[in-house]
Amino acid sequence: MKRRASVWALLALAAALPGCARYYYGERGGPAVQSDVLQTNYDAADRLLQTAPLDPRRSVIVATLVSVDRLGESSRLGRMFSEQIASRFVQRGVPVAEVRLREQLALQPGQGELLLSRELREVSQNHDAQAVVVGTYAVSGAMVYVSLKLVSPQGNQVVAATDYALPVDENLRGLLQGR
Repeated sequence: MKRRASVWALLALAAALPGCARYYYGERGGPAVQSDVLQTNYDAADRLLQTAPLDPRRSVIVATLVSVDRLGESSRLGRMFSEQIASRFVQRGVPVAEVRLREQLALQPGQGELLLSRELREVSQNHDAQAVVVGTYAVSGAMVYVSLKLVSPQGNQVVAATDYALPVDENLRGLLQGR
């Protein structure tokens, strides 16, 4: 009889609690995982270089990665990823034109070097670039998805592409929030 009374008491207590039941499943997005952002970006650049027929005597331009939802906008994450990809190209012997040193490329304050398809040919001709790295990123609750393409300015043909994802940790969250 005591057991039955205890069960009824627990049921009554549960029914009296306001709101929905909340369950704890751990940290948002699973356990805290620290991404090796630098190595992941280097690996992505290496994949582009493995499949792209590039002339080591001619330069490449690396444009700022942009948000897939707002192609005219970027963030610190997009600018930082672009810098790391450009660094890896140079480390692998591919010259990268530093477009920020040229006035012909209009820079949007706080956005970086954003290249639209209509600007691609003109900018690459001004720098004698054989290709341009362009990319987008999308953010979900737990992941940042990145898509990179190496594009030939002649005809805007994609000559290499790679995709990757990183778990959103505090480091990436900070890069995404900064302008």
